[in-house]
Amino acid sequence: MKFTVIGSGAIGGMIGAHLARKGNDVTFVDVDAAHVAAINESGLRITGPVEEFTVRAPAILPEQLPEVIDGVVIVAVKSHHTYGVADQLRGRLAGDAFVLSIQNGLTADILIPAVGADRLVVCFINIGADYMAPGEVMQGNVGTFRIGELDGTISERVIALAAELPYVEITDNIVGYLWGKEAYGSMLFAGAVSDLSIADTLDLAEYRPLMLAIAREVLAQSPVTPMGFDGFDPDDLEGSLDRLAAFNRGSAKSHSGIYRDLAVRKRPTEVAVQIDPLAGPLTKYVADLIRAIERGERVNEVANLDLLAAYERLERLGRPLNAVVAPLSAPKRGLKGPLVGTAVAVKDIIDVAGSPRGNGNPIDMRGEPAVTDAPVIAALRQAGADVFALASLLEYAAGAPHPDLPEARNPLDPATTAGGSSGGSAALVAAGVCSVALGTDTGGSIRIPAAYVGVVGFKPSWGLLSVEGVTPLAPSLDHVGVLAADVHEAERVMAAISDLRPVAAREQLRLGVLRGQLDDPRLDPEIARLTQKALDCLAAAGVVLEERDSTPLSATDEVFGPIIHAEAATVHAERLAADPEHYGEATRRLLTAAVAQPREVGEGAAAARTAIVAEALSLAEGVDALVGPVVPYAAPALTPPMDTPEGEIEGIFTAPYNVTGQPSITIPCGVTAAGLPIAIQLAAPLGADAELLAVAARIEALLA
Repeated sequence: MKFTVIGSGAIGGMIGAHLARKGNDVTFVDVDAAHVAAINESGLRITGPVEEFTVRAPAILPEQLPEVIDGVVIVAVKSHHTYGVADQLRGRLAGDAFVLSIQNGLTADILIPAVGADRLVVCFINIGADYMAPGEVMQGNVGTFRIGELDGTISERVIALAAELPYVEITDNIVGYLWGKEAYGSMLFAGAVSDLSIADTLDLAEYRPLMLAIAREVLAQSPVTPMGFDGFDPDDLEGSLDRLAAFNRGSAKSHSGIYRDLAVRKRPTEVAVQIDPLAGPLTKYVADLIRAIERGERVNEVANLDLLAAYERLERLGRPLNAVVAPLSAPKRGLKGPLVGTAVAVKDIIDVAGSPRGNGNPIDMRGEPAVTDAPVIAALRQAGADVFALASLLEYAAGAPHPDLPEARNPLDPATTAGGSSGGSAALVAAGVCSVALGTDTGGSIRIPAAYVGVVGFKPSWGLLSVEGVTPLAPSLDHVGVLAADVHEAERVMAAISDLRPVAAREQLRLGVLRGQLDDPRLDPEIARLTQKALDCLAAAGVVLEERDSTPLSATDEVFGPIIHAEAATVHAERLAADPEHYGEATRRLLTAAVAQPREVGEGAAAARTAIVAEALSLAEGVDALVGPVVPYAAPALTPPMDTPEGEIEGIFTAPYNVTGQPSITIPCGVTAAGLPIAIQLAAPLGADAELLAVAARIEALLA
């Protein structure tokens, strides 16, 4: 038979060489002039563990193709080059000539308009081959090779081709094989963003949920029954990963052609034809990362695969918790830095370039995107972090959700709230979607959600992290901070984005126990008991506990309310007057009360604040940290608005440190009988953030 092989690199070269060795009339066609010259001069050499041989056959450049082409035209180009080949073949096939596509991807829809459906036969191939050098192709293994008509008939031409092609078998469901390969190929695309081998990306436990989810997403779109091959079974995807990993470990081709295109040959991949036509979020994330690597914005590294795994968790775990405002696909970041490989969610009240600052308000969420990053976001990117998602929050961080937006739920008990106002950030960390998220805190909005869901919540000293590019609530009380899986993660991120430099805690820790808070009648008795149990545990471990009178901290309540009202009124009064319906009912009620507060009340509180703060700060003298409860109760079903009895007491233990500006951190320390987390709160002198984190790490270890 006569064959013209268009695309004589890895697959085309390998198949064409087998055909030529069998005595067929083969002409190789390739755009690589050096490859063409080498074939003409010395033949095409097939190397690798399967067998080694050399064939001699003519090779030409595409522009040297005859005006009329007869015989079988094998199209084996990368799928994104199919458009160009289709144009070349249009109107040039002789009467009985036809095309045999041996490609990845669903390229039939590209070829049919050019050559006609009756002139197209399709192959599925899963044999590993690589272009090694001009005139040399390596065959890495022998895998599944199928041929068939698109309509499923077993035609004479298919039978004739099967007699000549190596390793091939005839099928009546070639489309099913192509969709099976789409699923497997999508996993290969995902793995190619890293520098891991194919086998490792399929085998490592941390990436299995991602690979399974991608395969399911693709297979769900197949219009026919997808077919299995080489260990891949659409009905047993879990087992498929084990079998495919073993199959690929036995191949001399360790990395996919996609990886080689990106990392070795530095050329575009087949993403436009193989991945773009697919629906679903995961394949879109994969495509966006592939293109970022193609543009030179990223390199092939495990951090990219870690990011894809975070996106999978975001879709599977984060969305059902109402914690996700929007994913941020293939975010820009520094190529190097201490946070490379760290996915960070951001409370949607902080400017992220290209996204609206949503503020937990439906109108703002449809607003103009931010032009620049807030400084804290710029610092994350510079440190190499992936700012990968915007997290939900209570409206304007003012203590109540907008009625049109669902409140973030607690991963440990979705019947309860994740808290506010940084509830989305807390939920994502607690669910294991990411290890760290940014939040804001004006009266406890980082620490309260952290306590509700059982993660670490760190509010740094006032001013340590810039609030520029953050929607204010009460500027003199507002803080940007982090919610993290553990203290180490909080410290690691803070050190990367601020002037904080980690220190070691003293060997002998001394904590000031805020007895008045523990004895407060508003504190749930079960939480009081569990908090005392944690303190007893610390004492038994050698931590020195000395009681401190918490009255000076309680005194901050006299000024907190008037100050937050006065400052929130300054921020929102103009919009509230012009468009009250912009706000949800609960937020509007809170802001209306703030605007109604007499000016002199706020001014009087601001004047009294200095003396109150000075006395409160003195409580931390002589101890490594103050310790007390975080919230008077465990996570309720919904966040109580600030002007309700429950809402009025929610922040009684956290708000004092917003007034003083001291750093404070919450650490999980137990669970209630209902299985809900509780936490203790540590606070240190103003500016002693590094010291507080060091103490917190020790306390966390002792309570583990």
